[in-house]
Amino acid sequence: MSVRGSKTQYGWLAIVLHWLMAPAIIGLFFLGWWMRSLTYYDAWYREGPILHKSIGILLLAVLLVRLLWKLMDRSPAAEAGTPRWQALAARLTHVALYALLLVIMTSGYLISTADGRPIEVFDWFSVPATIQGIVHQEDIAGQVHKFLAWSLMALVSLHALAALKHHFIDRDATLRRMLGLAPKPDNSTTLTTQ
Repeated sequence: MSVRGSKTQYGWLAIVLHWLMAPAIIGLFFLGWWMRSLTYYDAWYREGPILHKSIGILLLAVLLVRLLWKLMDRSPAAEAGTPRWQALAARLTHVALYALLLVIMTSGYLISTADGRPIEVFDWFSVPATIQGIVHQEDIAGQVHKFLAWSLMALVSLHALAALKHHFIDRDATLRRMLGLAPKPDNSTTLTTQ
C-alpha cells in the first residue's frame, strides 16, 4: 500500500490519521460528558480536564496534519453505482466534520485560556493563552463547545452508519478502503459449472 491515495484506495497515511482521530474524538466526547458529573471532591475533578485538554491539543495537531495531507493527497472516487446525491452528501459530511472539529477545538482553547493561563499538554509543552478578556468568554465558548460536541457526535454516528450501510447493504468497498483492505473481487459475473 502506498502512502498516497489512488482512484480506488486511500493511502496508508490517510488511513492511519483517520483511525488515530476516530477513537480520540469519541473518547474526548465521553470524557467531557463524564467530567460534567464530577464534583470538587472527586479524584478526577482535576485530572479529567488535564487529560481532556492535552488530548484535545494533540488531536488538533493531528487534524491540521490531516487537513494539510488532504490538500496534497488524492481521495478515491465514490464506488461505481453510488448515486450523485450520496457522493455529494459524503463530501459535505466530511467538510462539516472538519469544520466542527476546528470550531470545537477553538472553543475548548478559549474556555481553557479565558483566565490567561496556558494549557499544559502532559507536562511536555505549554500552549500560551493568546486570547482572553472577552466578556463571558468562558461561558460563551463553553456553550458553543457543548452544543457543537453533540452535533459532532450526531454527524459521527451518521458517518459510521453510512459506512456500515455501504459494507453490509450495498456490499461495496467503501469501508474496506478505509480499513486498508483490498476490495473483494466481484463474483457477480462468475459462472459456476456443475
